[in-house]
Amino acid sequence: MSEYKLHCFAESGNAYKVALMLELTGQSWQPVFVDFFNGQTREQAWRDEVNEQGEVPVLEHAGERLTQSALILEYLAERSGQFGPRDEAEKRDIWRWMLFDNHKFTAYYAALRFIYCLTHSGETDVTKFLRGRATAAYRIVDAHLAKTPFMVGGRLTIADLSLAGYVFMPEDTGIDLSEFVHIEAWKARIQALPGWKHPYELMPRVAG
Repeated sequence: MSEYKLHCFAESGNAYKVALMLELTGQSWQPVFVDFFNGQTREQAWRDEVNEQGEVPVLEHAGERLTQSALILEYLAERSGQFGPRDEAEKRDIWRWMLFDNHKFTAYYAALRFIYCLTHSGETDVTKFLRGRATAAYRIVDAHLAKTPFMVGGRLTIADLSLAGYVFMPEDTGIDLSEFVHIEAWKARIQALPGWKHPYELMPRVAG
């Protein structure tokens, strides 16, 4: 029996952050498929039993159920002794980037991807706005990565895993990724890590 259970689906970049952390740290874990696109997370029974916030990822471990990817990443770093901070200053810097990720880097990109690619809405004023905001966030991260191979401390941390949630998703959001040479190099460094897997290999998807 696996030590960890992760409620997830392959198209969720937030779930991928946790799945990749579990995989890279060599944990015994199993995915529990959540049928998001057919409304499972909106069902009251699911919210009552799994997550009242109606979101993935949800990590089950040792009788606990944890939600919110940044919190789960910190929990796993503490449990595994890997990819966490070396001191309080690094801890603050990691959280600084994870909060930036959740509010801007992932937030705008994920919303753009969902509307433009997964619901196939076409171009609208909303997608133009989201693309502009996502691009601005990408420029900030790209400029930071011009100075360092990873986000904090010169090595992979949970800050990188948080920011990496959506950067490997295959859909074309209309953002010219060739502009972000330092992000692309950072992605290659992450892909080269032992145990790295693409989100669509690591978690289950809707059949067909």
